[in-house]
Amino acid sequence: MIARGVSSRLASGSIAAGGTLGILIPPSLTFIIYGLATETSIARLFLAGILPGVLLIAIFSFYAFVSSRRMERAKETEPVTFSIREKFSGFLRAGPFLLLVAAVTFAMYGGIATPSEVSALAALLSIVLVMAMYSVTPRQTGRIMISSARESAMVLMIIAASAAYAYMMSYLYITQSLAQWISSLPLGFWGLLFVINIFLFIMGFFLPPVAIILMSMPVLLPVLEANNVDLIWFAVVLTINLEIGLITPPVGLNLFVIRAVAPNLSPRAILLGAMPFVLLMTGFIVLLCFVPQIATIVPDLVMGTQ
Repeated sequence: MIARGVSSRLASGSIAAGGTLGILIPPSLTFIIYGLATETSIARLFLAGILPGVLLIAIFSFYAFVSSRRMERAKETEPVTFSIREKFSGFLRAGPFLLLVAAVTFAMYGGIATPSEVSALAALLSIVLVMAMYSVTPRQTGRIMISSARESAMVLMIIAASAAYAYMMSYLYITQSLAQWISSLPLGFWGLLFVINIFLFIMGFFLPPVAIILMSMPVLLPVLEANNVDLIWFAVVLTINLEIGLITPPVGLNLFVIRAVAPNLSPRAILLGAMPFVLLMTGFIVLLCFVPQIATIVPDLVMGTQ
């Protein structure tokens, strides 16, 4: 039972943390919402997420590898091996979706389609792949599309409400006053970044990513612009903070998903499995603050410096 508990914590933590990377690696809904809220280039934002996403994948993989080896040496778990046929079968199931990401990226940056057109095409191809590879029936597809329509309508309603919220905040001079007050504090550049990251970290405990972006950016944007903060770089920092919020209680959407698909796992085991990945992502944010080129080098190389 101990071996099963330890290995389940690592497995659930890896899945929960890995699931957050979907909002960092393009195509990312978070970057689209951020780009609309701050009027920054969505194509540049997508490029900015590639290298940080790959590095986080490498960091997560290294941690999982080291942890599993340690468990094997301590006789806490039995080593599990897969045949070449099993590995190849798994690759065939995942390969088309990887090709879809590559095709979307090529279409966008090759000038073939706009971000909106690429999003529609990716959604259509995703439905086709899921139906073909996972034997999803037309009736199930209909339920999926209805659910997607409801979620999309919810997001659009939030965007509309946030636009009205931002307008009223600006019209009443609340945003400008708050920005001036924060800028006048003797924080310095690093102090400001620390306060903003703590603010985003706490908001992630209670709100989903889209709501955080739409509610916080009307206030944060003037502060960032006043302090000459690169909005492309900040988008990556913001997104990783949002990822942390997805695997931390009390909301922790990914934790609830893991609990739903694996009801035999206790909430405590899932939470303990996710905590090392929270620390890894927090450390990566610190690294980004000292080496911002991690987020900006790819868009600068592809699209030129701003």
